[in-house]
Amino acid sequence: MKIYLDAGHGGEDSGAIGNGLQEKEVALDLALRVRRMLRDYPQVLVKLSRTTDATKSLRVRTNEANSWGANLFLSLHCNAFNGRARGYEDFIYNKLPAGSVTRNYQTILHEKVLRAIGIPNRGKKQANFHVLRESNMPAILTENGFIDHPEDAKLMKQAAWREKVAAAHVEGLVEIFNLKSSSSSKEGYQLIAGSFAKKANATARQALLTSKQIPATVKEVSITGKKLYRVIAGTYPSRTAAESEQRRILQMGIETFILQNS
Repeated sequence: MKIYLDAGHGGEDSGAIGNGLQEKEVALDLALRVRRMLRDYPQVLVKLSRTTDATKSLRVRTNEANSWGANLFLSLHCNAFNGRARGYEDFIYNKLPAGSVTRNYQTILHEKVLRAIGIPNRGKKQANFHVLRESNMPAILTENGFIDHPEDAKLMKQAAWREKVAAAHVEGLVEIFNLKSSSSSKEGYQLIAGSFAKKANATARQALLTSKQIPATVKEVSITGKKLYRVIAGTYPSRTAAESEQRRILQMGIETFILQNS
């Protein structure tokens, strides 16, 4: 499995600029984080379009991915407009057929990133961008917030947020390609968001999490002979992904612990 990670812009091309940030720096930071997390999946080979602040043409990037025989071209960016627009969106080539595999990949990745990124949903989009058009493999370009919007930029400046965004991209790739982590069990890691004696309390916690787009279920368990209702806030393919979601849930004032499935 070969994934070509394209850190947008670079070198002489800064990309979007705003609030003391440059798109080329944010994109490279995200790409390096994604590459680090993907090392937990031994069946994946990763090639970055750049690992430093280097100038590289779009044609060179797609030619490199095509020659390498990548299974996916994933281009990481952030956006800019008028200082008032904000949110997450992603793009695929605008001339793909309705049933193309790329559309399915986009849907999976969009849902994973949107749930983690904590900014408005600008939707799944299509465009005639070079990297989407000239790649021989499925290609997706993600726009992870607006660098010229103060709220989005405030998030971009936080390493923990960028880690969360990268982890969400990895979660999407794990689902798309059914990747198996070298450090997790077959079933992955669960986030436990409370155990309650009363089912109504567990159901209320489940409803709260679900309202925040966090997948939650209630499971009846026996602990030291006592029946309890455990709230499971999702199952994740790696500890990194679980920890990312754990930080998000903590911001809601809910403490969780990670349980590796046996």
